[in-house]
Amino acid sequence: MTRVGIVLLTLVAALGALAAALGISPYWWFAAVPLMFTGVLGAWDLVQRRHSVLRNYPVLGHARYLLERVRPELQQYFIERNYDGRPFDRDVRNIVYERAKGTDAEEPYGTERDVYQPGYEFLVSSMAPCPVPKDPPRVRIGGPDCSRPYDMALLNVSAMSFGSLSANAVLALNGGAAAGGFAQDTGEGGLSEYHLRPGGDLVWEVGTGYFGCRTEEGDFDAAEFADKAAHDHVRCVSLKLSQGAKPGIGGVLPGAKVNAEIARVRDVPEGRTVVSPPYHRVFSTPRELVRFIARMRELSGGKPAGFKLCVGSRRQFLAVCKAMLEEGTAPDFIVVDGAEGGTGAAPLEFADHVGTPLTEGLHTVHNALVGVGLRDRIKIEASGKIATGTDLVKRMVQGADYGNAARAMMFAVGCIQAQRCHTNTCPTGVTTQDPRRARALDVGDKTARVQRFQEATVASALQIMASMGVTDPAQLRPHMLRRRVDPFTERSFEELYEWLAPGQLLAEPPASWAADWQAADPDRFTV
Repeated sequence: MTRVGIVLLTLVAALGALAAALGISPYWWFAAVPLMFTGVLGAWDLVQRRHSVLRNYPVLGHARYLLERVRPELQQYFIERNYDGRPFDRDVRNIVYERAKGTDAEEPYGTERDVYQPGYEFLVSSMAPCPVPKDPPRVRIGGPDCSRPYDMALLNVSAMSFGSLSANAVLALNGGAAAGGFAQDTGEGGLSEYHLRPGGDLVWEVGTGYFGCRTEEGDFDAAEFADKAAHDHVRCVSLKLSQGAKPGIGGVLPGAKVNAEIARVRDVPEGRTVVSPPYHRVFSTPRELVRFIARMRELSGGKPAGFKLCVGSRRQFLAVCKAMLEEGTAPDFIVVDGAEGGTGAAPLEFADHVGTPLTEGLHTVHNALVGVGLRDRIKIEASGKIATGTDLVKRMVQGADYGNAARAMMFAVGCIQAQRCHTNTCPTGVTTQDPRRARALDVGDKTARVQRFQEATVASALQIMASMGVTDPAQLRPHMLRRRVDPFTERSFEELYEWLAPGQLLAEPPASWAADWQAADPDRFTV
């Protein structure tokens, strides 16, 4: 089409010049331009070999590609109902927008959802509700090996890297964290000045590429890690094993996006494509993983250290638990990322079919830690489509101590779910390195929106818990969440899932866990 346009422009200019030279009004010639354009376009369609539709239906076939291009917008704004959009429906997006703006997030007339549809979940209210706590509770992160524990908020900013997000988006998120007293996970893209400038608390995440603490050969640089982890704003350090939306594969940052600033933050060559391997170099067995987490805690000066994973093999996680017991040390926290989690880009097959959803992931990690007697010293964070107070309460019922949100925080800074994160053409300046597009995101305004959204969502969670007769997340129990399994039957999570007693795996593993527990090897990641 570019060549066709150039030909047409040249032809129109030549005809206009000819008309002027002959003293003929040029308007007649310009009236013929649409016909000439159609003719040239049709001829081009007939001879081109790339699109069969255009060869069979010249000119008219372009309507198909135009409609395909605007299909997501038509679907989102005119076709989908308030409660059935994906990944987030309009009801959820609206409640985030309203809370971020500080306006009422309330709806009249009742729910639009079918409460008798199998899969519908609801929280159990109490006949004796409690007063809502004035001050939101915080979660103490730090086991017996941690000398500098951190009190984590119930909802925080999940892992999103500078590079995936624009500088303005990172500034707004960290500014909101600073104003609201919650934490921001840096993502695996390194510790940038935009994470540090506003002064918000940080969880520094280190991935398989060791960005920001890597040698020229791509290995972990302990000295650089210790130097950066000592920063006052870094409150916890985390090792990323896998991500919910694409477990088992590494990321690729095209060389065209690796400008001087990103190269400096990530410790990589400017202009060269950066590949994050799918595996770590610092460990190859469960025992080595546990030892490395302990080393991260030591290098950071005693700050809480943990790891993030999308749960896969229960047997492998049990092997890590055995390694904790034998080594006499354990992480201070574990981030459980669900398969429904977000990403800037992932193969469709991985996003749709690989990895454990968050509900089952939390159940596995929580029960394994309970079963080996370590649950009281390791906190669990839930990450995956948390956007409302209900989401947060459900995850804490299922075994989490607190939660993180990524895409909901993106909504708070202006994301409209255009789903162009991987194209560098984000229309709101959130997920782009294009200075012109990123300029649209006003840091001051969006900082306030992030802070208001987090505050309102935590307040909603506390209000929901109070309606359930609970004043502290530690009082939540599996029987307080129920799921409809068919139009006539609903069951509590206490009935639907098996819950282990403290130390049960060490004493007498139940039959459903016995084979995995027996096969789990602290010196091998057995599939």
